[in-house]
Amino acid sequence: MAEQDKAVADLAEQVEQVVLGEDGKPLSKKALKKLEKEQEKKRRQEERLAREAAERAAREAAEPDVAVGMYGRAPLNMSQTRTDTVWTEVKDLSEAMVGQTVNVQARIQDSRLTGGRMCFLVLREHAATVQALVQADDVAVSRKMVRFADSVPAESIVSVTAEVVRPVETVKSCTVGSVELRVSKLFVTSEVVRQLPFSIEDASRSEEDCEANPALARVALDTRLDGRVVDLRTTPNNAIFKLQHAVCQLFREYLVRQGATEIHSPKIISTASEGGSNVFQITYFKRHAYLAQSPQLYKQACIAADFGKVFEIAPVFRAEDSNTYRHMTEYVGLDLECAFREHYHEVMYMIGEMFVYIFRGLEERWAHELAAVRRQYPSEPLKFDDKPLRLEYKDAVALLRGAGVEIGDFDDLSTPQERLLGELVRKEHGTDFFMLDKFPLAVRPFYTMPDPTDGNYSNSYDFFLRGQEIMSGAQRIHDPALLKERIRAFGIDAAPLEDYIRAFEYACPPHAGGGVGLERVVMFYLGIPNIRLASLFPRDPKRVDP
Repeated sequence: MAEQDKAVADLAEQVEQVVLGEDGKPLSKKALKKLEKEQEKKRRQEERLAREAAERAAREAAEPDVAVGMYGRAPLNMSQTRTDTVWTEVKDLSEAMVGQTVNVQARIQDSRLTGGRMCFLVLREHAATVQALVQADDVAVSRKMVRFADSVPAESIVSVTAEVVRPVETVKSCTVGSVELRVSKLFVTSEVVRQLPFSIEDASRSEEDCEANPALARVALDTRLDGRVVDLRTTPNNAIFKLQHAVCQLFREYLVRQGATEIHSPKIISTASEGGSNVFQITYFKRHAYLAQSPQLYKQACIAADFGKVFEIAPVFRAEDSNTYRHMTEYVGLDLECAFREHYHEVMYMIGEMFVYIFRGLEERWAHELAAVRRQYPSEPLKFDDKPLRLEYKDAVALLRGAGVEIGDFDDLSTPQERLLGELVRKEHGTDFFMLDKFPLAVRPFYTMPDPTDGNYSNSYDFFLRGQEIMSGAQRIHDPALLKERIRAFGIDAAPLEDYIRAFEYACPPHAGGGVGLERVVMFYLGIPNIRLASLFPRDPKRVDP
Protein backbone atom coordinates (compact mmCIF):
# COMPACT_ATOMS: atom_id res chain seq x y z
CA MET A 1 0.00 0.00 0.00
CA ALA A 2 2.86 2.36 0.89
CA GLU A 3 4.54 1.69 -2.47
CA GLN A 4 1.31 2.50 -4.28
CA ASP A 5 0.97 5.84 -2.39
CA LYS A 6 4.56 6.76 -3.28
CA ALA A 7 3.92 5.99 -6.95
CA VAL A 8 0.85 8.24 -6.94
CA ALA A 9 2.81 11.04 -5.26
CA ASP A 10 5.64 10.77 -7.81
CA LEU A 11 3.12 10.93 -10.67
CA ALA A 12 1.46 14.01 -9.16
CA GLU A 13 4.86 15.73 -8.88
CA GLN A 14 5.57 14.98 -12.51
CA VAL A 15 2.16 16.38 -13.55
CA GLU A 16 2.76 19.57 -11.57
CA GLN A 17 6.06 20.11 -13.41
CA VAL A 18 4.35 19.97 -16.81
CA VAL A 19 3.72 23.52 -18.11
CA LEU A 20 1.54 23.97 -21.15
CA GLY A 21 2.24 26.50 -23.86
CA GLU A 22 -0.25 28.70 -25.72
CA ASP A 23 -0.86 25.87 -28.18
CA GLY A 24 -1.88 23.56 -25.31
CA LYS A 25 1.23 21.35 -25.64
CA PRO A 26 3.82 20.85 -22.84
CA LEU A 27 6.80 23.22 -22.98
CA SER A 28 10.27 21.89 -23.68
CA LYS A 29 12.95 22.06 -20.99
CA LYS A 30 14.56 25.00 -22.82
CA ALA A 31 11.32 26.90 -23.07
CA LEU A 32 10.49 26.10 -19.46
CA LYS A 33 13.85 27.45 -18.32
CA LYS A 34 13.28 30.65 -20.31
CA LEU A 35 9.86 31.06 -18.70
CA GLU A 36 11.30 30.64 -15.23
CA LYS A 37 13.92 33.35 -15.95
CA GLU A 38 11.23 35.75 -17.14
CA GLN A 39 9.14 35.11 -14.03
CA GLU A 40 12.14 35.65 -11.79
CA LYS A 41 12.94 38.92 -13.61
CA LYS A 42 9.36 40.09 -13.15
CA ARG A 43 9.43 39.17 -9.44
CA ARG A 44 12.68 41.13 -8.88
CA GLN A 45 11.27 44.14 -10.75
CA GLU A 46 8.14 44.15 -8.57
CA GLU A 47 10.28 43.90 -5.43
CA ARG A 48 12.43 46.83 -6.65
CA LEU A 49 9.40 48.99 -7.39
CA ALA A 50 7.87 48.20 -4.02
CA ARG A 51 11.18 48.98 -2.27
CA GLU A 52 11.54 52.28 -4.14
CA ALA A 53 7.95 53.25 -3.28
CA ALA A 54 8.55 52.46 0.38
CA GLU A 55 11.80 54.45 0.39
CA ARG A 56 10.08 57.38 -1.36
CA ALA A 57 7.23 57.31 1.15
CA ALA A 58 9.73 57.22 4.00
CA ARG A 59 11.65 60.19 2.58
CA GLU A 60 8.45 62.16 2.08
CA ALA A 61 7.29 61.29 5.58
CA ALA A 62 10.60 62.55 6.94
CA GLU A 63 10.39 65.78 4.96
CA PRO A 64 9.22 68.85 6.91
CA ASP A 65 5.67 69.69 5.85
CA VAL A 66 5.81 73.33 4.72
CA ALA A 67 2.00 73.38 4.44
CA VAL A 68 1.17 72.41 8.01
CA GLY A 69 -2.04 74.19 9.01
CA MET A 70 -2.93 74.96 5.40
CA TYR A 71 -4.92 71.81 4.67
CA GLY A 72 -6.83 69.02 6.39
CA ARG A 73 -10.26 68.20 7.72
CA ALA A 74 -11.94 71.17 9.32
CA PRO A 75 -13.65 70.75 12.71
CA LEU A 76 -17.37 70.00 12.57
CA ASN A 77 -19.15 73.27 11.90
CA MET A 78 -21.41 73.81 14.89
CA SER A 79 -21.47 77.57 14.33
CA GLN A 80 -18.71 78.02 16.90
CA THR A 81 -17.39 81.23 15.35
CA ARG A 82 -18.20 83.79 12.75
CA THR A 83 -15.46 85.63 10.84
CA ASP A 84 -15.32 88.46 8.33
CA THR A 85 -14.15 86.14 5.54
CA VAL A 86 -15.44 87.23 2.12
CA TRP A 87 -16.64 84.30 0.00
CA THR A 88 -16.79 84.28 -3.80
CA GLU A 89 -19.22 82.12 -5.76
CA VAL A 90 -17.77 80.02 -8.56
CA LYS A 91 -20.15 81.51 -11.13
CA ASP A 92 -18.78 84.99 -10.34
CA LEU A 93 -15.12 84.17 -11.06
CA SER A 94 -13.84 86.08 -14.09
CA GLU A 95 -10.75 87.40 -15.85
CA ALA A 96 -11.26 90.72 -14.12
CA MET A 97 -10.25 88.95 -10.87
CA VAL A 98 -6.90 87.62 -12.13
CA GLY A 99 -4.24 88.22 -9.46
CA GLN A 100 -6.79 88.39 -6.64
CA THR A 101 -6.97 85.93 -3.75
CA VAL A 102 -10.45 84.49 -3.21
CA ASN A 103 -12.20 82.13 -0.82
CA VAL A 104 -14.45 79.53 -2.39
CA GLN A 105 -16.60 76.77 -0.90
CA ALA A 106 -17.60 74.07 -3.36
CA ARG A 107 -17.75 70.34 -4.06
CA ILE A 108 -14.86 68.38 -5.56
CA GLN A 109 -16.44 66.95 -8.69
CA ASP A 110 -13.23 65.31 -9.91
CA SER A 111 -9.52 65.09 -9.05
CA ARG A 112 -6.44 64.05 -11.03
CA LEU A 113 -2.95 63.53 -9.60
CA THR A 114 -0.06 64.28 -11.98
CA GLY A 115 3.51 63.23 -11.18
CA GLY A 116 3.07 63.43 -7.44
CA ARG A 117 3.53 67.21 -7.36
CA MET A 118 0.28 68.45 -8.92
CA CYS A 119 -3.37 67.69 -8.35
CA PHE A 120 -6.02 69.13 -10.64
CA LEU A 121 -9.48 69.55 -9.11
CA VAL A 122 -12.83 70.39 -10.67
CA LEU A 123 -14.76 72.44 -8.13
CA ARG A 124 -18.54 72.75 -8.54
CA GLU A 125 -20.88 75.16 -6.80
CA HIS A 126 -24.51 74.78 -7.85
CA ALA A 127 -24.38 74.69 -11.67
CA ALA A 128 -20.96 76.38 -12.06
CA THR A 129 -17.59 74.61 -12.30
CA VAL A 130 -13.98 75.78 -12.31
CA GLN A 131 -10.59 74.08 -12.45
CA ALA A 132 -8.30 74.37 -9.43
CA LEU A 133 -4.64 73.35 -9.10
CA VAL A 134 -2.81 72.24 -5.96
CA GLN A 135 0.89 72.31 -6.89
CA ALA A 136 3.83 71.52 -4.60
CA ASP A 137 6.41 74.29 -4.50
CA ASP A 138 8.33 73.26 -1.35
CA VAL A 139 7.71 76.76 0.01
CA ALA A 140 4.03 77.02 0.89
CA VAL A 141 2.45 73.91 -0.69
CA SER A 142 3.89 70.47 0.13
CA ARG A 143 3.61 67.15 -1.65
CA LYS A 144 1.68 65.92 1.37
CA MET A 145 -0.90 68.61 0.72
CA VAL A 146 -1.07 67.55 -2.94
CA ARG A 147 -1.64 63.91 -1.98
CA PHE A 148 -4.25 64.95 0.56
CA ALA A 149 -6.15 66.92 -2.08
CA ASP A 150 -6.23 63.85 -4.32
CA SER A 151 -7.41 61.63 -1.44
CA VAL A 152 -10.59 63.65 -0.73
CA PRO A 153 -13.60 61.64 -2.02
CA ALA A 154 -15.50 63.07 -4.97
CA GLU A 155 -18.55 65.17 -4.03
CA SER A 156 -17.04 66.20 -0.70
CA ILE A 157 -17.36 69.89 0.16
CA VAL A 158 -14.14 71.86 0.60
CA SER A 159 -13.22 75.42 1.46
CA VAL A 160 -10.25 76.76 -0.48
CA THR A 161 -8.20 79.91 -0.54
CA ALA A 162 -6.66 80.47 -3.95
CA GLU A 163 -5.23 82.97 -6.40
CA VAL A 164 -7.22 83.57 -9.57
CA VAL A 165 -4.92 82.97 -12.58
CA ARG A 166 -5.22 82.58 -16.32
CA PRO A 167 -4.93 78.96 -17.50
CA VAL A 168 -2.50 78.01 -20.25
CA GLU A 169 -5.56 77.49 -22.44
CA THR A 170 -9.30 77.84 -21.89
CA VAL A 171 -10.69 75.03 -19.73
CA LYS A 172 -13.52 73.84 -21.98
CA SER A 173 -14.70 71.17 -19.55
CA CYS A 174 -15.74 73.80 -16.97
CA THR A 175 -18.46 76.45 -17.14
CA VAL A 176 -15.90 79.00 -15.90
CA GLY A 177 -13.06 78.30 -18.32
CA SER A 178 -11.28 81.62 -18.69
CA VAL A 179 -9.63 81.39 -15.26
CA GLU A 180 -8.44 78.74 -12.83
CA LEU A 181 -7.62 78.70 -9.11
CA ARG A 182 -4.09 78.20 -7.72
CA VAL A 183 -4.85 76.74 -4.28
CA SER A 184 -2.91 77.74 -1.16
CA LYS A 185 -5.34 76.46 1.51
CA LEU A 186 -7.74 73.50 1.35
CA PHE A 187 -9.96 72.22 4.14
CA VAL A 188 -12.67 69.56 3.98
CA THR A 189 -15.92 71.01 5.31
CA SER A 190 -18.12 67.94 4.74
CA GLU A 191 -16.76 64.60 3.52
CA VAL A 192 -18.55 61.87 1.57
CA VAL A 193 -18.59 58.76 3.79
CA ARG A 194 -20.78 56.50 1.64
CA GLN A 195 -20.34 55.21 -1.90
CA LEU A 196 -22.21 57.32 -4.44
CA PRO A 197 -25.04 55.53 -6.32
CA PHE A 198 -23.54 56.77 -9.60
CA SER A 199 -21.06 59.37 -10.79
CA ILE A 200 -22.00 62.93 -11.66
CA GLU A 201 -20.22 62.48 -14.98
CA ASP A 202 -22.35 59.45 -15.92
CA ALA A 203 -25.56 61.18 -14.86
CA SER A 204 -24.73 64.25 -16.99
CA ARG A 205 -24.27 62.47 -20.32
CA SER A 206 -26.66 63.00 -23.20
CA GLU A 207 -28.38 60.10 -24.92
CA GLU A 208 -26.47 61.03 -28.08
CA ASP A 209 -23.13 60.58 -26.28
CA CYS A 210 -24.19 57.15 -25.01
CA GLU A 211 -25.35 56.05 -28.46
CA ALA A 212 -22.11 57.26 -30.05
CA ASN A 213 -20.05 55.31 -27.49
CA PRO A 214 -21.88 52.21 -26.15
CA ALA A 215 -19.08 51.68 -23.63
CA LEU A 216 -20.20 54.76 -21.69
CA ALA A 217 -22.33 54.10 -18.61
CA ARG A 218 -26.02 55.00 -18.71
CA VAL A 219 -27.89 55.90 -15.51
CA ALA A 220 -31.40 54.43 -15.62
CA LEU A 221 -34.37 56.59 -14.59
CA ASP A 222 -35.23 54.52 -11.49
CA THR A 223 -31.58 54.59 -10.41
CA ARG A 224 -31.59 58.37 -10.76
CA LEU A 225 -34.78 58.75 -8.76
CA ASP A 226 -33.63 56.35 -6.02
CA GLY A 227 -30.49 58.47 -5.63
CA ARG A 228 -32.27 61.75 -6.37
CA VAL A 229 -30.17 63.91 -4.03
CA VAL A 230 -27.04 63.05 -6.00
CA ASP A 231 -28.89 63.22 -9.33
CA LEU A 232 -30.07 66.75 -8.62
CA ARG A 233 -26.44 67.90 -8.29
CA THR A 234 -25.74 67.57 -12.01
CA THR A 235 -25.47 70.85 -13.86
CA PRO A 236 -28.39 70.07 -16.24
CA ASN A 237 -30.67 69.07 -13.36
CA ASN A 238 -29.69 72.10 -11.36
CA ALA A 239 -30.64 74.21 -14.39
CA ILE A 240 -33.96 72.38 -14.90
CA PHE A 241 -35.18 73.40 -11.48
CA LYS A 242 -33.95 76.95 -11.84
CA LEU A 243 -36.08 77.06 -14.99
CA GLN A 244 -39.01 75.55 -13.11
CA HIS A 245 -38.62 78.37 -10.59
CA ALA A 246 -38.45 80.80 -13.50
CA VAL A 247 -41.78 79.58 -14.92
CA CYS A 248 -43.44 80.19 -11.54
CA GLN A 249 -41.81 83.60 -11.21
CA LEU A 250 -42.91 84.70 -14.70
CA PHE A 251 -46.43 83.29 -14.14
CA ARG A 252 -46.71 85.30 -10.93
CA GLU A 253 -45.15 88.44 -12.45
CA TYR A 254 -47.57 88.55 -15.36
CA LEU A 255 -50.72 87.95 -13.33
CA VAL A 256 -49.77 90.43 -10.62
CA ARG A 257 -49.32 93.03 -13.36
CA GLN A 258 -52.83 92.15 -14.53
CA GLY A 259 -54.15 92.95 -11.05
CA ALA A 260 -54.58 89.34 -9.89
CA THR A 261 -54.40 88.27 -6.23
CA GLU A 262 -52.48 85.18 -5.15
CA ILE A 263 -54.58 82.83 -2.99
CA HIS A 264 -53.92 79.67 -0.99
CA SER A 265 -56.86 77.27 -0.98
CA PRO A 266 -57.25 74.21 1.29
CA LYS A 267 -55.94 70.86 0.12
CA ILE A 268 -57.98 68.79 2.59
CA ILE A 269 -61.61 68.84 1.47
CA SER A 270 -64.84 67.11 2.47
CA THR A 271 -65.84 65.84 -0.98
CA ALA A 272 -64.33 65.06 -4.34
CA SER A 273 -63.67 68.51 -5.74
CA GLU A 274 -64.86 67.79 -9.26
CA GLY A 275 -67.33 64.98 -8.61
CA GLY A 276 -64.94 62.31 -9.87
CA SER A 277 -63.65 59.08 -8.37
CA ASN A 278 -59.93 59.69 -8.91
CA VAL A 279 -59.35 61.20 -5.47
CA PHE A 280 -57.20 60.17 -2.51
CA GLN A 281 -59.31 59.43 0.54
CA ILE A 282 -57.66 60.13 3.90
CA THR A 283 -58.62 59.58 7.52
CA TYR A 284 -59.57 62.91 9.06
CA PHE A 285 -60.08 62.40 12.78
CA LYS A 286 -63.29 60.29 13.02
CA ARG A 287 -64.38 60.71 9.41
CA HIS A 288 -63.06 60.65 5.87
CA ALA A 289 -61.75 63.57 3.84
CA TYR A 290 -60.02 63.91 0.47
CA LEU A 291 -56.93 65.49 -1.06
CA ALA A 292 -57.96 68.22 -3.51
CA GLN A 293 -57.88 67.36 -7.21
CA SER A 294 -57.65 71.09 -7.94
CA PRO A 295 -58.45 74.45 -6.33
CA GLN A 296 -61.28 74.84 -8.85
CA LEU A 297 -64.23 75.35 -6.50
CA TYR A 298 -62.29 77.71 -4.24
CA LYS A 299 -61.04 79.82 -7.15
CA GLN A 300 -64.64 80.29 -8.23
CA ALA A 301 -65.69 81.10 -4.67
CA CYS A 302 -63.11 83.89 -4.67
CA ILE A 303 -64.59 85.29 -7.88
CA ALA A 304 -68.01 85.23 -6.23
CA ALA A 305 -66.35 87.08 -3.33
CA ASP A 306 -65.36 89.89 -5.74
CA PHE A 307 -61.61 89.19 -5.90
CA GLY A 308 -61.78 89.84 -9.64
CA LYS A 309 -58.70 87.82 -10.68
CA VAL A 310 -56.98 85.16 -8.61
CA PHE A 311 -54.16 82.65 -9.05
CA GLU A 312 -52.46 79.92 -7.04
CA ILE A 313 -49.28 77.84 -7.22
CA ALA A 314 -49.84 74.66 -5.20
CA PRO A 315 -49.81 70.85 -5.24
CA VAL A 316 -52.59 68.91 -6.97
CA PHE A 317 -53.43 65.27 -6.23
CA ARG A 318 -54.85 62.80 -8.77
CA ALA A 319 -55.49 59.15 -7.80
CA GLU A 320 -55.08 57.89 -11.35
CA ASP A 321 -53.26 54.60 -11.91
CA SER A 322 -51.43 56.08 -14.90
CA ASN A 323 -47.88 54.90 -15.39
CA THR A 324 -47.01 57.04 -18.41
CA TYR A 325 -44.18 59.39 -19.24
CA ARG A 326 -46.41 62.45 -18.60
CA HIS A 327 -48.61 61.54 -15.60
CA MET A 328 -48.00 61.76 -11.86
CA THR A 329 -50.22 61.38 -8.81
CA GLU A 330 -48.97 64.67 -7.35
CA TYR A 331 -47.88 67.68 -9.36
CA VAL A 332 -47.67 71.45 -9.06
CA GLY A 333 -50.68 73.28 -10.44
CA LEU A 334 -50.53 76.85 -11.72
CA ASP A 335 -54.19 77.83 -11.47
CA LEU A 336 -55.98 81.07 -12.30
CA GLU A 337 -59.52 82.37 -12.47
CA CYS A 338 -60.71 85.75 -13.75
CA ALA A 339 -64.00 87.61 -13.99
CA PHE A 340 -64.72 89.10 -17.42
CA ARG A 341 -67.08 91.72 -18.81
CA GLU A 342 -68.49 90.33 -22.06
CA HIS A 343 -66.78 87.23 -23.47
CA TYR A 344 -64.61 84.40 -22.11
CA HIS A 345 -62.08 85.10 -24.87
CA GLU A 346 -61.02 88.09 -22.76
CA VAL A 347 -59.56 85.56 -20.34
CA MET A 348 -58.46 82.99 -22.91
CA TYR A 349 -56.33 85.48 -24.86
CA MET A 350 -54.92 86.91 -21.62
CA ILE A 351 -53.75 83.40 -20.72
CA GLY A 352 -52.25 83.01 -24.20
CA GLU A 353 -50.32 86.26 -23.77
CA MET A 354 -49.21 85.05 -20.34
CA PHE A 355 -47.58 81.98 -21.91
CA VAL A 356 -45.86 84.15 -24.50
CA TYR A 357 -44.54 86.29 -21.62
CA ILE A 358 -43.21 83.14 -19.92
CA PHE A 359 -41.57 81.74 -23.06
CA ARG A 360 -40.00 85.08 -23.93
CA GLY A 361 -38.77 85.57 -20.37
CA LEU A 362 -37.11 82.15 -20.27
CA GLU A 363 -35.19 82.93 -23.46
CA GLU A 364 -34.11 86.40 -22.39
CA ARG A 365 -33.44 85.94 -18.67
CA TRP A 366 -32.49 82.28 -18.26
CA ALA A 367 -30.48 81.62 -21.44
CA HIS A 368 -27.55 80.16 -19.45
CA GLU A 369 -29.77 77.55 -17.80
CA LEU A 370 -31.44 76.70 -21.12
CA ALA A 371 -28.04 76.05 -22.67
CA ALA A 372 -27.02 73.82 -19.74
CA VAL A 373 -30.14 71.65 -20.11
CA ARG A 374 -29.82 71.40 -23.89
CA ARG A 375 -26.29 70.04 -23.58
CA GLN A 376 -27.80 66.88 -22.08
CA TYR A 377 -31.27 67.05 -23.64
CA PRO A 378 -30.90 68.63 -27.09
CA SER A 379 -34.05 70.32 -28.42
CA GLU A 380 -34.95 72.96 -30.95
CA PRO A 381 -35.84 76.41 -29.60
CA LEU A 382 -39.59 76.82 -29.25
CA LYS A 383 -41.42 78.41 -32.19
CA PHE A 384 -44.23 80.74 -31.14
CA ASP A 385 -45.89 83.99 -32.22
CA ASP A 386 -46.47 87.12 -30.18
CA LYS A 387 -50.19 86.62 -30.78
CA PRO A 388 -51.12 83.00 -29.95
CA LEU A 389 -52.79 80.95 -32.66
CA ARG A 390 -56.44 79.99 -31.96
CA LEU A 391 -58.07 76.98 -33.60
CA GLU A 392 -61.50 75.52 -32.96
CA TYR A 393 -61.99 71.86 -32.15
CA LYS A 394 -63.73 71.39 -35.50
CA ASP A 395 -60.54 72.65 -37.22
CA ALA A 396 -58.47 70.08 -35.34
CA VAL A 397 -60.80 67.27 -36.36
CA ALA A 398 -60.57 68.40 -40.00
CA LEU A 399 -56.74 68.51 -39.88
CA LEU A 400 -56.55 65.03 -38.39
CA ARG A 401 -59.02 63.59 -40.90
CA GLY A 402 -56.99 65.18 -43.66
CA ALA A 403 -54.00 63.22 -42.36
CA GLY A 404 -55.96 59.97 -42.48
CA VAL A 405 -57.04 59.76 -38.82
CA GLU A 406 -60.47 58.34 -38.04
CA ILE A 407 -62.08 60.52 -35.36
CA GLY A 408 -65.66 61.40 -34.46
CA ASP A 409 -66.95 64.97 -34.33
CA PHE A 410 -67.24 64.86 -30.53
CA ASP A 411 -64.47 62.39 -29.56
CA ASP A 412 -61.80 63.51 -27.12
CA LEU A 413 -58.23 63.63 -28.44
CA SER A 414 -55.89 60.76 -27.60
CA THR A 415 -52.21 61.40 -26.87
CA PRO A 416 -51.04 60.18 -30.33
CA GLN A 417 -53.69 62.42 -31.94
CA GLU A 418 -52.48 65.40 -29.91
CA ARG A 419 -48.92 64.80 -31.08
CA LEU A 420 -49.95 64.49 -34.71
CA LEU A 421 -52.07 67.62 -34.42
CA GLY A 422 -49.03 69.47 -33.08
CA GLU A 423 -46.97 68.36 -36.08
CA LEU A 424 -49.73 69.41 -38.51
CA VAL A 425 -50.14 72.82 -36.86
CA ARG A 426 -46.37 73.41 -36.86
CA LYS A 427 -46.19 72.53 -40.56
CA GLU A 428 -49.18 74.66 -41.55
CA HIS A 429 -48.89 77.59 -39.12
CA GLY A 430 -45.20 77.55 -38.08
CA THR A 431 -45.81 77.48 -34.32
CA ASP A 432 -45.29 75.01 -31.46
CA PHE A 433 -47.84 76.79 -29.27
CA PHE A 434 -51.56 77.18 -29.93
CA MET A 435 -54.99 77.39 -28.28
CA LEU A 436 -57.67 74.84 -29.15
CA ASP A 437 -61.14 76.31 -28.47
CA LYS A 438 -64.74 75.03 -28.36
CA PHE A 439 -64.29 71.47 -27.08
CA PRO A 440 -67.24 69.03 -27.17
CA LEU A 441 -69.38 69.56 -24.07
CA ALA A 442 -69.51 65.82 -23.32
CA VAL A 443 -65.76 65.61 -22.59
CA ARG A 444 -65.62 68.58 -20.16
CA PRO A 445 -66.45 68.87 -16.42
CA PHE A 446 -69.95 69.66 -15.15
CA TYR A 447 -69.15 73.31 -14.41
CA THR A 448 -68.22 74.12 -18.05
CA MET A 449 -70.43 76.67 -19.83
CA PRO A 450 -72.16 75.22 -22.94
CA ASP A 451 -71.71 76.96 -26.29
CA PRO A 452 -74.73 79.29 -26.77
CA THR A 453 -75.13 78.43 -30.47
CA ASP A 454 -74.48 74.67 -30.47
CA GLY A 455 -75.15 72.61 -27.35
CA ASN A 456 -72.77 69.89 -28.55
CA TYR A 457 -69.82 72.20 -27.87
CA SER A 458 -68.67 74.31 -24.95
CA ASN A 459 -66.89 77.55 -24.10
CA SER A 460 -63.74 75.64 -23.19
CA TYR A 461 -60.16 75.48 -24.40
CA ASP A 462 -56.85 73.66 -24.08
CA PHE A 463 -53.38 75.06 -24.67
CA PHE A 464 -50.83 72.92 -26.51
CA LEU A 465 -47.04 73.00 -26.46
CA ARG A 466 -45.01 70.90 -28.92
CA GLY A 467 -48.15 68.88 -29.66
CA GLN A 468 -49.17 68.10 -26.08
CA GLU A 469 -51.67 69.66 -23.71
CA ILE A 470 -50.26 71.84 -20.94
CA MET A 471 -53.43 73.60 -19.76
CA SER A 472 -57.17 73.01 -19.70
CA GLY A 473 -59.70 75.76 -19.06
CA ALA A 474 -63.12 77.18 -19.79
CA GLN A 475 -65.83 79.65 -18.98
CA ARG A 476 -67.49 78.38 -15.79
CA ILE A 477 -71.23 78.24 -15.19
CA HIS A 478 -72.11 81.10 -12.87
CA ASP A 479 -75.90 80.69 -13.05
CA PRO A 480 -77.12 78.43 -10.17
CA ALA A 481 -80.10 76.99 -12.08
CA LEU A 482 -77.97 75.94 -15.05
CA LEU A 483 -75.27 74.64 -12.69
CA LYS A 484 -77.80 72.39 -10.89
CA GLU A 485 -79.04 71.14 -14.25
CA ARG A 486 -75.52 70.18 -15.34
CA ILE A 487 -74.83 68.47 -11.99
CA ARG A 488 -77.95 66.33 -12.50
CA ALA A 489 -76.91 65.55 -16.09
CA PHE A 490 -73.61 64.17 -14.77
CA GLY A 491 -75.40 62.08 -12.15
CA ILE A 492 -73.47 63.78 -9.36
CA ASP A 493 -74.89 64.00 -5.82
CA ALA A 494 -75.52 67.73 -5.32
CA ALA A 495 -75.62 67.55 -1.50
CA PRO A 496 -71.82 67.76 -0.96
CA LEU A 497 -71.71 70.71 -3.39
CA GLU A 498 -74.21 72.88 -1.50
CA ASP A 499 -71.59 75.43 -0.37
CA TYR A 500 -70.27 75.65 -3.93
CA ILE A 501 -73.74 76.20 -5.42
CA ARG A 502 -74.70 78.71 -2.72
CA ALA A 503 -71.86 81.01 -3.81
CA PHE A 504 -73.58 81.48 -7.18
CA GLU A 505 -77.00 81.97 -5.58
CA TYR A 506 -75.52 85.08 -3.94
CA ALA A 507 -74.75 86.34 -7.50
CA CYS A 508 -71.41 85.80 -9.20
CA PRO A 509 -69.90 87.60 -12.23
CA PRO A 510 -69.19 85.61 -15.40
CA HIS A 511 -65.70 84.17 -15.20
CA ALA A 512 -63.20 81.81 -16.82
CA GLY A 513 -59.85 80.30 -15.98
CA GLY A 514 -57.71 77.22 -16.19
CA GLY A 515 -55.12 74.96 -14.64
CA VAL A 516 -51.55 74.52 -15.84
CA GLY A 517 -49.32 71.56 -14.99
CA LEU A 518 -45.97 73.10 -14.07
CA GLU A 519 -43.94 69.97 -14.72
CA ARG A 520 -45.59 69.50 -18.12
CA VAL A 521 -44.71 73.03 -19.19
CA VAL A 522 -41.08 72.50 -18.17
CA MET A 523 -40.96 69.04 -19.74
CA PHE A 524 -42.39 70.01 -23.13
CA TYR A 525 -40.64 73.37 -23.33
CA LEU A 526 -37.24 71.76 -22.72
CA GLY A 527 -37.91 68.54 -24.65
CA ILE A 528 -37.22 66.36 -21.60
CA PRO A 529 -38.28 62.72 -22.24
CA ASN A 530 -40.08 62.03 -18.94
CA ILE A 531 -42.10 64.26 -16.61
CA ARG A 532 -40.37 62.73 -13.57
CA LEU A 533 -37.16 64.48 -14.62
CA ALA A 534 -39.02 67.79 -14.26
CA SER A 535 -40.35 66.91 -10.78
CA LEU A 536 -38.15 67.45 -7.74
CA PHE A 537 -39.17 64.22 -5.96
CA PRO A 538 -41.83 62.66 -8.22
CA ARG A 539 -44.85 60.72 -7.03
CA ASP A 540 -46.60 58.17 -9.22
CA PRO A 541 -48.57 54.93 -8.62
CA LYS A 542 -45.32 53.06 -7.95
CA ARG A 543 -43.21 55.68 -6.19
CA VAL A 544 -43.63 57.46 -2.87
CA ASP A 545 -39.91 57.60 -1.96
CA PRO A 546 -37.56 59.28 -1.46
